[in-house]
Amino acid sequence: VKVKIPFGNKCLDAIFSVPEKKSTYGVILTHGAGGDMNFPHLVSLAAYLASHGVLCLRFTCKGLNIAYRTKAFKTVVEYLKLSDDYKLSGVFLAGRSMGSRAAASVIRHLSQEDDDDFIQGLVCLSYPLHRPKLQSKLRDEDLLFIRCPVLFVSGSADEMCEKQLLEGVASKMKAPKKIHWIDKANHGMAVKGRTTDDVMEEINAQVFSWLRENVELEHT
Repeated sequence: VKVKIPFGNKCLDAIFSVPEKKSTYGVILTHGAGGDMNFPHLVSLAAYLASHGVLCLRFTCKGLNIAYRTKAFKTVVEYLKLSDDYKLSGVFLAGRSMGSRAAASVIRHLSQEDDDDFIQGLVCLSYPLHRPKLQSKLRDEDLLFIRCPVLFVSGSADEMCEKQLLEGVASKMKAPKKIHWIDKANHGMAVKGRTTDDVMEEINAQVFSWLRENVELEHT
């Protein structure tokens, strides 16, 4: 279902992937610095989640300014929260690369403003922890403030997220967290000798099983 979400004096393009049965939880998903919501990895994940009973709303927000991207993401969260068509008890925020930074930033801001449990967790696909070859400057400040569960899915050969550095940041985080390494994958999740579909199957299954675990924890 295509929708346009008002944002300032313009609109964000977004698409709902709707499961057959009514979903109580949803995922909001966005893209990295390049591309848009039709980036193949996002389309694949959204379809997988919907086919497993999880509503997914993915949206496009162009622009390389992290504050702007964060503001747009926050607008989408508010839109879904107030939606009459899909009454959800909670959402997980998810993004690829820069999109996951924006998602982390939204969660940090919202947790400082209100305490209403609508946001259940964070999924970071290829979190860009540092610029290529610039390991001294880590983009970890939002992560250290987050309290809700966090899943990282990263390539073990990601040039923007060195394995030891992400593990170091994770060990300092107060949130419950899990890292799933895609063996030999780079920042774009490409792995020599594996098809994109094969890699995406691994990622999609990981994301879904983690979501399910965390929704179950919420109910127990």
